[in-house]
Amino acid sequence: MNTNLIFDVDSYKVSHWLQYPPKTTALYSYIESRGGKYPVTVFFGLQYLLKRYLCQQVESWMVDEAKDLLTAHGLPFNEAGWRYIAEDLNGRLPVRIKAVPEGSVIPNHNVLMTVESTDPNVFWITTWLETLLMRVWYPITVATQSWHLKKRIYEFLQRTSDHPDAEIGFKLHDFGARGVSSQESAGIGGLAHLVNFYGSDTVQAVVYGQKYYHCPMAAYSIPAAEHSTITAWGKKGEILAYQNMLKQFAKPGAVLAVVSDSYDLWNAIDHLWGDRLRQQVIDSGATVVIRPDSGEPVTVVSQALQKLAAHFGSMVNQKGYRVLNHVRLIQGDGVNAETITAILEQVESLGFSASNIAFGMGGALLQKVHRDTQKFAMKCSEITVAGQARGIYKDPITDPGKTSKKGRLALIKNETGYQTVSQGPKVVNCLQTVYENGQLVRDQSLEDIRQQANLSALSKNRL
Repeated sequence: MNTNLIFDVDSYKVSHWLQYPPKTTALYSYIESRGGKYPVTVFFGLQYLLKRYLCQQVESWMVDEAKDLLTAHGLPFNEAGWRYIAEDLNGRLPVRIKAVPEGSVIPNHNVLMTVESTDPNVFWITTWLETLLMRVWYPITVATQSWHLKKRIYEFLQRTSDHPDAEIGFKLHDFGARGVSSQESAGIGGLAHLVNFYGSDTVQAVVYGQKYYHCPMAAYSIPAAEHSTITAWGKKGEILAYQNMLKQFAKPGAVLAVVSDSYDLWNAIDHLWGDRLRQQVIDSGATVVIRPDSGEPVTVVSQALQKLAAHFGSMVNQKGYRVLNHVRLIQGDGVNAETITAILEQVESLGFSASNIAFGMGGALLQKVHRDTQKFAMKCSEITVAGQARGIYKDPITDPGKTSKKGRLALIKNETGYQTVSQGPKVVNCLQTVYENGQLVRDQSLEDIRQQANLSALSKNRL
């Protein structure tokens, strides 16, 4: 679908081409996380923005359309500049973008990407694109939150599971598609989560993985019940609904999830799953995942684990923690960073392995984030006027935290970690050219990105 790229801008930027000093020929800007909730960020999502938007050509009809609308909007539209891009540059944006490889785990306050104009006739294009490019904050923030949750869950698996590396990839399942603002948010946010995990119910994330990141299958799911498929059988037919789930999906080696709190969770566990259906579950050879979906999460999970252990038994693993036979739990209600930690702490204190439980996370994973979660900003740090390049910056006395960087920037890695420095001929820059003059230069696969993030997430070394 061809949309009008010119319109993807804040209104005030339309007049900025008239506000720079005379004889300006180039602008150079950068994006960074200026702090926030997490100390490091996982860089992801720029490739999607480039492929989806910046690799399309600017066409004359776009300029015509923009001229009419933006002039009526009360703004001095640069028709000559945009026609130059559409006609003389064959619609290709004269911009160079450098960035860290996607999947890189970078401490805050470091340059993550730079944007610079490559044609003096339309130098202002650098800051025009800020509105669009700044939206990279969203996939970065989702990937970052997911990465930190992965590290937290992994710590419990390392202490209580015999196979932490094999289990971690499916411990946090994306339930967020219905809780986001758009299909696009579901796709790019859901895929950002899949930088770290392999379980998701967000189909659009799988589609985006195929289309933008060379991944034939980015995530996996299982047959699972919802309340309508249980309550459709009526309260007296609750056991029939569960029997149908077993009949349809419980095969040797299969995994299925059944929401079990439609009426009385404790009755469902004690008398239906743990008594009348117990032998059918065992004989099926499947793993039945019970899903509580109401109540105080820590209390409900703790009681459910103990009841299931009483009915189905458990074995003690090599680390001395109990693992349920035949059944597991998934908690998908009220899940966030705090409840995940509280639940896992309680599970461990009761002598159970984290192997027994997985989490489903919805709005808190994909929607309860914003640009200031990691304080993202794009700032201009160099301008070229009359052939002379000079560094520029802001330094507000009212908020030192918003002081920006100056000049051309590079990201280096040394024995102490990552560091932002001035660009120079001997500097080995971690920023790589990913886009230049309308064309994608570097094209990463999701698998490559996962390896980038995983090396840091599961390393013994600390950032």
